[in-house]
Amino acid sequence: MKIKYQSSKEIFGKYLFDRKAMRRFLPHEIYKKYINAMENGSKLDESIADFMANAMKEWAISKGATHYTHWFMPRTENIAEKHMAFLSTDKDGSSIESFKGSELIKGEPDASSFPSGGIRSTFEARGYSAWDPTSPAFIIKSKKGGTLCIPSVFISLNGASLDMKTPLIKSINSMQTCAMKLLKKFGNRTVKSVDVTIGAEQEYFLIDEEKAKKRPDITLCGRTLIGEASPREQTVEAHYFGSIAPRSLSFMEDVERDMYKIGQVLLTRHNEVAPCQFEFAPDVSEANLGCDMNHALMEAMRKVSIKHKMKLLLHEKPFAGINGSGKHLNFSLKDSDGKNLLTPSSHRTRNIQFLTFLSAFLLGAAKHDTLLRACIASPGNMHRLGGFEAPPAIMSIYLGDLLTNILDTIGKNPVTKINKRSFIDLGLHQIPDVKREDSDRNRTSPIAFTGNKFEFRAVGSSQAIAGPLSNIIAVWTAGIDEITEIIETKMDATGGDIERSALEAISHAAKVSEKIRFEGNSYSDEWPKEAKKRGLPIATTTFDALQLLLKPENKKLLARLNIMNENELEAFHEIRMEQYTSSIDVELATLKRMIWEGVMPAISKQLILETDSIKGVGESFSNHWKTHITNLAGIKDGLFKELENLEEVKARYRALGLVKKAEVITKEVLPLMDRIRTLADSSERVIAEEIWPYPKYKDLLVLD
Repeated sequence: MKIKYQSSKEIFGKYLFDRKAMRRFLPHEIYKKYINAMENGSKLDESIADFMANAMKEWAISKGATHYTHWFMPRTENIAEKHMAFLSTDKDGSSIESFKGSELIKGEPDASSFPSGGIRSTFEARGYSAWDPTSPAFIIKSKKGGTLCIPSVFISLNGASLDMKTPLIKSINSMQTCAMKLLKKFGNRTVKSVDVTIGAEQEYFLIDEEKAKKRPDITLCGRTLIGEASPREQTVEAHYFGSIAPRSLSFMEDVERDMYKIGQVLLTRHNEVAPCQFEFAPDVSEANLGCDMNHALMEAMRKVSIKHKMKLLLHEKPFAGINGSGKHLNFSLKDSDGKNLLTPSSHRTRNIQFLTFLSAFLLGAAKHDTLLRACIASPGNMHRLGGFEAPPAIMSIYLGDLLTNILDTIGKNPVTKINKRSFIDLGLHQIPDVKREDSDRNRTSPIAFTGNKFEFRAVGSSQAIAGPLSNIIAVWTAGIDEITEIIETKMDATGGDIERSALEAISHAAKVSEKIRFEGNSYSDEWPKEAKKRGLPIATTTFDALQLLLKPENKKLLARLNIMNENELEAFHEIRMEQYTSSIDVELATLKRMIWEGVMPAISKQLILETDSIKGVGESFSNHWKTHITNLAGIKDGLFKELENLEEVKARYRALGLVKKAEVITKEVLPLMDRIRTLADSSERVIAEEIWPYPKYKDLLVLD
């Protein structure tokens, strides 16, 4: 029997409990209450919980689901799920399907195995997952049914956040309040709310599953710990935007269809710069929903890659010497009238408003640049930042020549008149007109303004974007707060002149943000020296970057905005440090295994082969070969010595506290690992193909 193919439009939202599904399964009055609560930002009436739970259950069962789960993001940055069956029995032992409002509102997974950073003791196991009604539930299908996933927050018994979503929601709430206050100053009377909007471009690698299984480092660590780059890797970037091979395209199509079913549009798919590297880019969405969908995307990619017998690599730097993978986080603000607040327009006041919101981010970023650096600190991102299209670890913002000139001019004198130039009319007498995308893109900049949004290019590909986004919103909210305060003061002095008052505030922001605005090549040798003069944080390692979290001004800001209190921030810092040290412990054990079990025996076999070959050769040739053999033996001897050094360092740091251990790992262990890799890679160059124990880059970076 021929199966009818369903188009993307037909399957879109099929497994999403959206407003269309709600209208069908909820009583009309209950549906209206829910919509009013969501649109007005008010607390949901608990009396509708039973109706909502029953509607979710009936809808999910009609789609083949058998279980539900409170789908949440603990501080591990992975998704956590505890599946609960709809099926139960009544007092007579007959089967019934039930899901109560109380079960929807709150789940109670065992929290003892999730990292808390010292917020609670190990024996204090109670944790609560609580339904987040602002992000719609969806179904993940399986071969024998499916699971209703209910986006949720995760908190401890005393209410402390144990997840990534709670701080994000708090940051969004704080931004909405502050942004609305500023909008009202510009006379916006019809606007009811402001949303943070995002789109996260997801980069990733795909390699053959069978080849990946033969690499312990890829299997256990998600990246190669040894490996000599082949001549073809990135000498030419022929892979970028090239024709997508059938095997890769089939994977992409399956992922897209899975995402369409839960209401997520993937606008683009393409080959990235490195061989076997690709990208998905979603449609713009509200921030909280966008973070959930990015996690759903990563989960879909993992499952589909298994089906296609491929290994998905989300590590930021799986292969040394070639392009790493990021998650370019595009963000902006949109009001309830549908206007993007970072879009220039031909209306004079709206353009001053545009410059005000743009300047607010610059102001906040300049004063809290350490928070931006800390939020992208991860074990993998440390290897990526600063190389092959990845921005450096020094935070800076690129605006383009025109906007930079405008801000510099306003910074000097907010009422100075400047000659007109041939750009889209900004509606301002004082400054040149702005043309969208008026300058070339600067791919070396961590943060860039790209016409109607900012793009944060430093986020790692494996990261949960809720973490970086919470900090971005906090920084921007701080800037909006300060600018609003200046405007209020100036309006009192100018008789309520919003335009003049706003330009004064923009002038202040332009001067303060001068240190973080940079239009040049961030890869240049001169930039770190210049950045140091400007007082920008230079944290090249994850350890150094994580320490920035604990700066007093960061603690104060996050607490003031009710995003994280001091205890929660310190706990978050501890969790991140634990993840950092634990990941390197795994890498160390894997590296040692690969050297002892693979590289050392391979060197020995090659030495025997070379020694035997000399016996049948005349003396005139033997000196060259003896030198080669001596060099190869020297590599093996060097590996012995470095492995001994590694054991000595490990013995020392085992007894240290977490922060000191992380410091020793950063300063001593990572350089040791690099030296071991260099020795192993130099042996790979001279060992016969049939002797080398692991698939090489030239084998891995090919998808047949």
